[in-house]
Amino acid sequence: MYRILVCDDEADIVSALKIYLEAEGYEVVTASNGLEAIELAKQTEVQLILLDIMMPELDGISAMVHLREECNAPVILLTAKAEDADKILGLDMGADDYITKPFSPAVLLARVRSQLRRYTSLGGVQKETGRLIIGGVVLDDQAKTVEVDGIPAMLTPIEFNLLKYLMTNAGKVFSTTQIYEAVWNDPAYGADGTVAVHIRHIREKIEADPAEPRYIKVVWGQGYKFENIKNRGTEV
Repeated sequence: MYRILVCDDEADIVSALKIYLEAEGYEVVTASNGLEAIELAKQTEVQLILLDIMMPELDGISAMVHLREECNAPVILLTAKAEDADKILGLDMGADDYITKPFSPAVLLARVRSQLRRYTSLGGVQKETGRLIIGGVVLDDQAKTVEVDGIPAMLTPIEFNLLKYLMTNAGKVFSTTQIYEAVWNDPAYGADGTVAVHIRHIREKIEADPAEPRYIKVVWGQGYKFENIKNRGTEV
């Protein structure tokens, strides 16, 4: 059974989310502010976090930064703001997805299922029995880890899945629409900004100089590719 952490300062929303999620068979733990959410994440393992942005004591964005230190479970932000700048800010700080209030239970549950599917299987692209090795980057699909020149790189689930997609298809160029639909498994509305944010995060974690990337390259007017460096291979 998957355990989901729901954090919102509005008791009615927490109660409704708890009812929807438990009806689907999920276990739910709840918090009313960011500080409580951080403490819960320290005490219990969760597979997904639903986190309101506007909360007293500690807002959702700040709480998410701290939560990332405790776990790498997907974070879906709940926001009353529809502006693109607020959505990009959430993604930029580490969120995997966002839902704008008010939202329908069907949409919420679809997003939850989608994130849990990616988190638990990190699938959506072909599975490898061993590790992908390109240059100094080693992606272990079984352990769900990434190392760069022997140093662990802490990627979020969506970052791992995106990196795996590009590495599995090294040398091929993909548009932001193709990347979004393959990795997020959703229609590519607003794909450009979302993909760009996550690519930047990955570069910051795997590139010696993110401004002059060795691995993830832009092909102007076409998209992104993972450089097909000669010592590419797999280990079983």
